[in-house]
Amino acid sequence: MTSTFILRDLRLFTGTTTIEKGYIQITSGLITSLGPISQCPDLPIPTFSLPHHTLLPGLIDAHIHADKGNPLALTQSLAFGITTVCDMANELPNVQKLHKQTKEADTADYKTAGQAATIENGWPIPVITAHDKSEETLREIASWPKLKTREDVVEYLDWNTREMKPDYIKLMHESGTSLGMQLEYPSVELQKIIVEEAKKRGYLVVAHALSLRDALEVLEAGVDGTTHTICDQPPTRELVEAYKRNGAWCNPTLAAIGSLTTEGQELQERFAHDERVESILAEAEGQKMCKCMAMGMNHSKVENAYESVRMLREAGVDIICGSDAAGPALGTAYGLTMHHELHLFVKKIGMSPEEALKSATSLTASRFKFEDRGRLAEGLKGDLLLVEGNPLEDINDTLNIRGVWRDGKLCSVWRDRFSGGKTG
Repeated sequence: MTSTFILRDLRLFTGTTTIEKGYIQITSGLITSLGPISQCPDLPIPTFSLPHHTLLPGLIDAHIHADKGNPLALTQSLAFGITTVCDMANELPNVQKLHKQTKEADTADYKTAGQAATIENGWPIPVITAHDKSEETLREIASWPKLKTREDVVEYLDWNTREMKPDYIKLMHESGTSLGMQLEYPSVELQKIIVEEAKKRGYLVVAHALSLRDALEVLEAGVDGTTHTICDQPPTRELVEAYKRNGAWCNPTLAAIGSLTTEGQELQERFAHDERVESILAEAEGQKMCKCMAMGMNHSKVENAYESVRMLREAGVDIICGSDAAGPALGTAYGLTMHHELHLFVKKIGMSPEEALKSATSLTASRFKFEDRGRLAEGLKGDLLLVEGNPLEDINDTLNIRGVWRDGKLCSVWRDRFSGGKTG
C-alpha cells in the first residue's frame, strides 16, 4: 500500500475530537485533509471504505527501555499501533543502533533521553547487577555518568547533547523505599542543579520516583514530569500540591507497578493470552508478560498507585500513558503493555475511554512538545492506528487492530490483513 491514499466511511478520533462518519487523506506520508464524509474528495488514488472501524492517531508510548538496543522495542511496538516510543535511558551505541533502525520499514519512531543522569551505585545499578554481572553489562554501567558536582553535570549534559542529541533529560531518584531496599540516591541539591542546567539548554526534564518522599523531592527539584507514580503509601495533598506547583505531569506506569507488587499478574496473563495478540506478540515476550518483577510485593500496594492517579487527575494534573516496557521487566511487553495501561486507566482510575486515548496521543505529544504527531490534523505525520469497533465506548477495542501506518506506510504485519472495500 502506497503512502498516498484515502480511508473513508469510518469514525475518526483526532486526538481531541470525534468525527462519527468521516475520511482522511494521506499524501506522501502526511495528512493532507480530513473531515466529514460529505467533504471527501473524489481523487484517482487508492480509496478504502471502512464502516464499523475507528481511526486513531498512532499511539505514543511515553516510557520504554530499549535495553541493549532491543529491536523489538521498535518493531513489536509498531505492530501494536505505537508509532512513537520514548526511551528513558540508554547507552550511546544502543541509541545509535535504534536511530539507524528507524530508517528501516516496520519500526516505530524513536525518542530518547540518551544517557540518564546517574550517580555512583545509584538506581538502577544495584538491581541490574543483582541478576546480571556479564562483562557487557558491567562495561555499559562503567560508561554511565557518576554525578557529584555542577562541573560533572555540565560535562554530562554537554556530552549527552553532543553525542546522543536527546529529546529530554531523565533523572534517577530511587531511595529503594517502595522495594524494601536502601539505595544510594542523589541529593535534592544535585537534582536541582541538573534540572537548572538542563533547562538552560532547552530540555524538558523527567524523573524516576516510586515512593512518596522520592516524588516530593524530584518535584521540589523542578522536574516537568514523573515517569512513575508512588506505590509505597497512600497519596497526600502535599503530593498533589507539589505537582500543581510545577505544572508537572505524571506517567504512572500502573501495569508495571502491578508487576512490582504481583497484584497485576492475573490481568497480565489475560492480555498475554488474548487471541488477538497471538500473531504479533513474540513468544518470549508473552512468557515474560505472565511473570512478575515482585520486588515491591512486601513493601508496596498497587492500590496506592491507583489512588494517587485518581487524586492527581481529580486535581487537574495531566496523566500520560507509558508502559515502562523493557527486556528484563517481567510483566511487560513492548506495545501490548500500552493497551494494558489504557485498560487500567479506564477500569481502575475512572477515565472515560476518550480521556485515556488522549493520554496516549495528543496529550503526550503536547507535554513532550512533539508538534508533528499525536493528532489527526492537516500537515501532521500520517501515523495511524485503525481498529474495528469503537474504543471510545469500549477501550479494549484498541486491540482489534486492522492496520498501522507510520509516515503513511502500512506496517507489513498488517499488510495482508488490511481489509477495506477499495472504491478507487
